[in-house]
Amino acid sequence: MQIQARNSQTRHKAPLRQLKKVAATILSALGCPDSTELSISIVGDRSIHRLNRDYLGKDRPTNVISFSLQEGEFGHLSAALGDVVISADTAAREAEAGGISPWERMVFLLLHGILHLTGYDHERSGEAEARRMEKKEQELYALLQHSGLTTLTQGEGSGRRQ
Repeated sequence: MQIQARNSQTRHKAPLRQLKKVAATILSALGCPDSTELSISIVGDRSIHRLNRDYLGKDRPTNVISFSLQEGEFGHLSAALGDVVISADTAAREAEAGGISPWERMVFLLLHGILHLTGYDHERSGEAEARRMEKKEQELYALLQHSGLTTLTQGEGSGRRQ
C-alpha cells in the first residue's frame, strides 16, 4: 500500500510513521488491495476551516474531512482511495474533553476518515447505515488497540514528513 502522510502544523505531536502503520492496518482489515493509495494530512484549525468552508459549505473548523478519489465518472480507474485531512487542534480539544490522549483521538479520526473513503456513511444514509459504520469503527478500533497502535511509545516524535 502506498500511504503518504504530511504534517503541516507544529502545535501538536503527529508521528507520521505511526499514522501510516495505523492506516495500513485499517486498510488491510478492510480488505483493500495492496495497490491502494491514501494520503493523510495533519493540519491546524485554520486550514481545515478553509477546506470545510470551500468544499463542504460549512464555515467552521471540523475534526476530519475525507476527499474520495473513487467517486465520479472515472473513480474506478484509480488505485487512489483519497485524502484524509485531520485537524490536530480540534483533535487535541476533543481528546481533552473526552479524557483520552490526543494520539488516541487522532487514530480514531483517521479510522473514521478511512471508513468514509471506503463507502461508510453516518450523515446522509440513515440510522441503519450510521449504526453499521459505528459497529465497524468499534471493531477496527479494538483491532488497533490489540495491535498496540492506539498508544505511542517513548521517543516517537512529531515527524514533519514521511
